[in-house]
Amino acid sequence: MKNAIRISCERSNLKVVRDFVSGYLVGLGQNELRINQIVLAVDEIVANIVIHANAEDASKHLDVRLKVADGLFEIELRDQGAAYSPASYQEPNMPEYIQQGRKGGMGMALVNRLMDRVEFSQHKSYNICRLYKQLS
Repeated sequence: MKNAIRISCERSNLKVVRDFVSGYLVGLGQNELRINQIVLAVDEIVANIVIHANAEDASKHLDVRLKVADGLFEIELRDQGAAYSPASYQEPNMPEYIQQGRKGGMGMALVNRLMDRVEFSQHKSYNICRLYKQLS
């Protein structure tokens, strides 16, 4: 089973990543609900990386690696765009968002609820985001 792909930072490749992650999880025998939750979380992070960190620049790439060890599913996303600082993130005030009818800005809150752990790190020439979900 293939566990890594590289895509150019274009919105059209979001579906490529969704299909890749979904297919991998189907191969692991995961149920539809778990697959959809993980795919939604990955899609949100990949969209942020493609759109915000890399400005949809097709000359830039995003590497996606998947692995399972001891029932723990890990998704690693590596890019060379602008780094995301989790320290700058503030959990949205949901009642306020609803009252104001705001759209956007809730993706990280969703990802943090769907995944068991989310990590961001910056290195000299690249950024890494790792998402973890216990499968068993």
